[in-house]
Amino acid sequence: MSETGEATVNPDGTTSFDSSESTPPPVNETMGGESGGEGFEGGEEEILEEVAKGMDPVWYLVIGVAVFLLLLYLYKRSKKASEDEDDFFSNLDGEKFNLKLPSEVDEYYTIKGKCEEAGWDPTERPTGPAAQSNGPHRVLAQALMKRAIADIPIVTHIQKESAGVNRLYSQS
Repeated sequence: MSETGEATVNPDGTTSFDSSESTPPPVNETMGGESGGEGFEGGEEEILEEVAKGMDPVWYLVIGVAVFLLLLYLYKRSKKASEDEDDFFSNLDGEKFNLKLPSEVDEYYTIKGKCEEAGWDPTERPTGPAAQSNGPHRVLAQALMKRAIADIPIVTHIQKESAGVNRLYSQS
């Protein structure tokens, strides 16, 4: 051991802080002495008394399983309550699923009909910059973009309701 006052860990696991040389503790018969088993009889009784004083580890397992089952029951119950609130049929009302297309859809078909009456062919490409900027291709593209923008709320509504529809489909 050093003389600077440092702690020394002995071979048996104890720590000593004194600066003088110490001798290792004597080997107890219950600590692995080679007495053939005579020293184990008293040690077994001490260990059994210590175990009897404490709680059996099986009870920790039983309590843990009981707590787990209680938490699982509470989780399932809360999940079922939230599913009941979000039930598809409880939210079902007549106007919610009576989807009406926006007026931009009718405007697009009106513009497309006028362009076709004027001789526009959807397979031919516009020739020249004037035809590209003011021609029927440009007018139809603008009308189609207005229609697509107006359809966004309907698409989001359908996406929001798709989970409930899928659930009904899987239950049938």
